[in-house]
Amino acid sequence: MARKERSLLDKFFLFIKGLTMGAANKVPGVSGGTVSFVLGFYEELIYSFRKINYKALLLLINGRFKSFYNYVNATFLLLVLGGSMFSYFSFSLALDYLLKYYELYVWSTFFGMILGSIYYISKDFNDWRLRNIIGIVFGVTAGLLISFMSPATENDNLWFVFFCGIIGVSGMTLPGLSGSFILILMGNYVLLLVDSVNVLLKTLTQVITGDFSFLDNIEQIKYLKIIATFTAGSAFGLVFISHILGYVLKRWHQLVIAIIIGFITGSLGMVWPWKKAIYKVLNGEIMLDANGNKIIKNFERFLPDFSMSQTWIAIFYILLGAGAILLIDKYGTERKEYIDE
Repeated sequence: MARKERSLLDKFFLFIKGLTMGAANKVPGVSGGTVSFVLGFYEELIYSFRKINYKALLLLINGRFKSFYNYVNATFLLLVLGGSMFSYFSFSLALDYLLKYYELYVWSTFFGMILGSIYYISKDFNDWRLRNIIGIVFGVTAGLLISFMSPATENDNLWFVFFCGIIGVSGMTLPGLSGSFILILMGNYVLLLVDSVNVLLKTLTQVITGDFSFLDNIEQIKYLKIIATFTAGSAFGLVFISHILGYVLKRWHQLVIAIIIGFITGSLGMVWPWKKAIYKVLNGEIMLDANGNKIIKNFERFLPDFSMSQTWIAIFYILLGAGAILLIDKYGTERKEYIDE
């Protein structure tokens, strides 16, 4: 399908959208797929990943690089994924700070954004056949069940890490499903998204300064193998899941949208602002990760106390988050559907 050349402004906003999706992907309970859906590039994202196939491989092998570039919609992918990666190592660090010191207000904002997202996605949905209603109920139930599951223990087996990559990246392709939250449930959030990333950053800094002593550091090499395996699993998962989603979106579009609406609604349990963390304890001591952070075992949710001023401030942030999505709905670009050639 032919596309018009993107303007410089379009490219800039695609990069910003990638930044937003990258930040969302790192936060447990928030789905990057929801962000891409709301910001209007979800279906192009799925379409573009589907183009990474056998035909694309042949174009690459035969040296037809320009044809390969155009075929896989590389401009779009480079801008969105580049923004996501940049966000992961920059903006998301600020998000980590805000979560540490203003946790209630951050979760409140996300809660409001998801409420706004539910409205945004469902306002054009008008196919209320029985199968679609069942799809919504199924989505809500699955989202709630995932919200209240208890995390497993950490596992650094490389085959399991590869599988974590496939599952963890699902947050980019399945709106409402938080890949980070799934990694918490699988027990590997700290290992893969904190410890391994920190080791990777440390290694890159060493390489830039000409220090290759890490080659003799067994522990550092172990973490580098883990992050490489996780990245490979994520890349495989992006392409594999996107092909499946492209197939089902094309044939059961309304049913898929119904399930997505339900799943996003059910995911509200993951981002409920009023909760406190239950930490892992060993021999009476709270367990810490490599960076000294407490390791979360589960969350205990409770109702807000309306006599406290911070509750009303949190409600303000909920309204602010919902309002931001409504502004996107009013002034943002319309969602575009891309169908396979």
